[in-house]
Amino acid sequence: MDKIALPSPRLDGAMSLEATIAARRSVRAYALTELTLEEIGQLLWAAQGITGNRPHKRAAPSAGGRCPLEFYVCRSDGVWHYEPEGHRLLRHLSEDVRGPLADAAWGQRFIAQAPAVFAVSALFDRTTSRYGERGRIRYVPMDLGHAAQNLLLEAVALGLVSVPVGAFDDAAVARVLGLPSEQEPLYLLPVGHPQR
Repeated sequence: MDKIALPSPRLDGAMSLEATIAARRSVRAYALTELTLEEIGQLLWAAQGITGNRPHKRAAPSAGGRCPLEFYVCRSDGVWHYEPEGHRLLRHLSEDVRGPLADAAWGQRFIAQAPAVFAVSALFDRTTSRYGERGRIRYVPMDLGHAAQNLLLEAVALGLVSVPVGAFDDAAVARVLGLPSEQEPLYLLPVGHPQR
């Protein structure tokens, strides 16, 4: 199967926004339980899901509606690219790359142990074509912060744990993920169930 339709996102949850903010912590240890498609879909929707009547109307703000971010989910069954239009996953790679990702992140082994790693890359040209260098140094990083925080808070709301990782060899991560040359990796977000 090379395409997975994700379940429709829920628009209400059991936990208030204030409670999720208070409970958010950086966690680097995970139970072995795999994330469900419902959980993966909810996390991706929170980060980049379409919430309006046009493709650039997303759950997280983006400078000028340029939407430069691309999300990939690294699981035991390979790497999947998130397609906001259609709210689905498309197979990108067939192999489990979590171990090599941990190596590319200078040996941070918890990355390999997470049931899912959400990798975020950017197509800077989408933003710099309108805003020039300011798009690269200011707007794309802001977009990343908005989207990543949404995903991290949604993880808490779902009873999951995560940690943002920016410490890695960019070129090595790009190779491991098989990113197109015009994309640059920006963040790794390992997500899992808490250990009991």
